Amino acid sequence: MPHYTPTNTDDVIDSRDIIARIDELQSERDALETARDELKAALNAIDDEDSSAYHEAEEAYDTAYITLTEWDNSDEADELRILTKLADEGSNSSDDWTYGATLIRDDYFTEYAEELVKDIGDLPQNIPSYIVIDWEATAENLKQDYTEVDFDGETYWIR
Repeated sequence: MPHYTPTNTDDVIDSRDIIARIDELQSERDALETARDELKAALNAIDDEDSSAYHEAEEAYDTAYITLTEWDNSDEADELRILTKLADEGSNSSDDWTYGATLIRDDYFTEYAEELVKDIGDLPQNIPSYIVIDWEATAENLKQDYTEVDFDGETYWIR
């Protein structure tokens, strides 16, 4: 069963979802590579190149080779490369990467900052309606504690 697939259009991403998706994609590729390698070994173990067993093994190997090559040129392979690059950058930017670091899309960061300030209780209850909070400036101030990472051309912030 496929795991949630993080995309660079998500407002908020948990690094554990990226890790899980990388593992899923890498497992798919590893299984194809293992099958190809096992079929190559079986082919090499057959002494008689004129036998039907050799030709069947050769055909199975060729199919496995083509399947792996097609996978390496697929959208899944592109996704694996993109997520691996993000994971490398994210793990270098956040000590919490493997435990669940939050990535916040740049154009969502102001909303995220407002929710964060309200959730942690830094905003007093029952503020009069005539008081206006500059959430964009607050978000910019909060970004000082975050590091910018790139997810396939989109900026995310991670702590």
